[in-house]
Amino acid sequence: MELEFLYLDDDLVVINKPSGLLVHRSEIDRHETRFALQLVRNQLGRRVYPVHRLDKPTSGVLAFARSPEIASLVADQWRERDVEKHYLAITRGYMPEFIHLDYAMAPPVDKYAKHERVRPEQEAITDFSCLATVEIPVEIDKYPQSRYSLVDCRPHTGRKHQLRRHLKHLAHPIIGDARYGKGRHSRYFRDQLNAPRLLLHAWQLNMVHPTSGAELVFTAPLDGIWRQLCERFNWLDALPGSLQSTLDIPPHPSLDQFLLHSEEDENS
Repeated sequence: MELEFLYLDDDLVVINKPSGLLVHRSEIDRHETRFALQLVRNQLGRRVYPVHRLDKPTSGVLAFARSPEIASLVADQWRERDVEKHYLAITRGYMPEFIHLDYAMAPPVDKYAKHERVRPEQEAITDFSCLATVEIPVEIDKYPQSRYSLVDCRPHTGRKHQLRRHLKHLAHPIIGDARYGKGRHSRYFRDQLNAPRLLLHAWQLNMVHPTSGAELVFTAPLDGIWRQLCERFNWLDALPGSLQSTLDIPPHPSLDQFLLHSEEDENS
């Protein structure tokens, strides 16, 4: 599998993680043989160090450090909440225009842990902005029509499954969420709309470069499933501007192109 690289320098590597790929080896899927960490390492020919995580079914911006020292500096930004993350989700029902949700959650139970104990609730804060809605003339649940929303999600904290659990709490679960979603709607999207995945995409990450101090903004283009759904629902114009700008441009450079540009810079 060739990964899509969004950024590469001496300190950082940023990729557009596809849905279905684990960040690193995990008890979640003992039989999985491919991991983002391993693929990036193999393509670069050197170790990299994760600084944050994305759930296996979530796609989008994923950053790695190229040394333990840089990983520590970047982790400090996450700990101090100095990064800004945005996710795109398709949810069931019509979402309100804006919701600021401050709803604490206990960590989800780890079914693989030998001695799982109940842990205290942790602060969890998310801002949700509804970008667009659609109603389709299909009876999936108890109504003759079915309604969905395109939602920009900005988490201010980083709890496990935070967005998925917050949207379930709001009664607007994410389509394709096998754990927290509505099975009937997810199956309709899978079988009738060719969308067999969790419809959650980490589309933007804003952070400060750990050594230069430069402001960095990474935008992860949508995959084919997301694009065809946005076209079908007439949502392309509702996408955030920086995400719209990725729709009509060629894919981001491959790793070879990044390395070529780096060599040209050194020789200039």
